Amino acid sequence: MRFYLMLPALLLVAGEPAMAAGDIEEGRVKSYTCTGCHGIPGYNNVYPTYKVPKIGGQNYEYLVTALAAYKNGDRQHSTMQLQASSLSDEDMQDIAAYFASLGKDE
Repeated sequence: MRFYLMLPALLLVAGEPAMAAGDIEEGRVKSYTCTGCHGIPGYNNVYPTYKVPKIGGQNYEYLVTALAAYKNGDRQHSTMQLQASSLSDEDMQDIAAYFASLGKDE
């Protein structure tokens, strides 16, 4: 009987996004240059023409994985590779935590 009382709480905890690894406030500061492209609705790079996605509200794990892939060359985009090249693992986690904390329209 006790298990049935705990089940709803366990399901709520299991469904929460994992953002414990990154510091949202540090990410806000560290992502200043990121928002120059990713914070502008409908923004396109000049060359090569590429529609820049807004990443507010994106999944934390996805953002960390994407930044790491740009840094190690597994994901191709010259601007993003350059931006990610100087980021530490902690920087990537902080930036991902910040963007994941935003609403989809931010």
